[in-house]
Amino acid sequence: MVRTSAGQGRTSTVPLPGEGAVDALGAVLGGSAAQGRAAATSDLDEAVLLPDSDLSRREVIRHEERPVELFLTTLADVPEFFAWDRARRRGTVLFIHAEGLPLLDPHGHVARTRAQARAVLAAGPPPLTPDEAERDRYALICFMDDLADTAADTSPGRRYEQLALADLALGKAAHLLTAHHNAWTGIGKWLPRRLLAADPARGKALLDGHLAVAERADPVPLMAAVEDVLRLFGGPLREGYAQRWRP
Repeated sequence: MVRTSAGQGRTSTVPLPGEGAVDALGAVLGGSAAQGRAAATSDLDEAVLLPDSDLSRREVIRHEERPVELFLTTLADVPEFFAWDRARRRGTVLFIHAEGLPLLDPHGHVARTRAQARAVLAAGPPPLTPDEAERDRYALICFMDDLADTAADTSPGRRYEQLALADLALGKAAHLLTAHHNAWTGIGKWLPRRLLAADPARGKALLDGHLAVAERADPVPLMAAVEDVLRLFGGPLREGYAQRWRP
């Protein structure tokens, strides 16, 4: 973790395994820990700003029996890194900088980077291209057709398939729904959080539908929720879909 005892005009240090320490110009604690929602076993997410003489990277260390994921970025790399994070439509590190708890900022770099991150988040993720939207619509209807085939058969083999299809359908539908609202998406525990923030009603329907598959082997609610999302993009896409192998 960051030591915050650096004097004026000096950088502080962040210990890294096998390297001793690196210079740090600033640091921000993000994720559940910064929001006061972390469990005793939660990992910690920390964004660290480095001088341009260092190397941008991602590392995981252990501090006081807890894993710490470090997102280390040089000042010069911040704009390019933020652009990369935006293109993924998740904004993982953008949210750490914009909403996290500053741990160290002796020179104002964290404050300036926070302002940049907030501006990128306010602009939203890039819109889906027509090809991307069509590909997701087609993939979703394929998942739905396969999921419908599992409704009458609850044998273990079919249940495995059903659960896998439900996971894929939820992910694709969340991708489309957040894109429709120009909202950020997420993975893991952040997927339901971002989904509900983007569209509380349709997001809850998707999540409840996914739960119905998991708990009752009933794919009907999820299929109905997915169809509702597809209507926002012109409905299901089967016949007429085409994808070029090369531009």
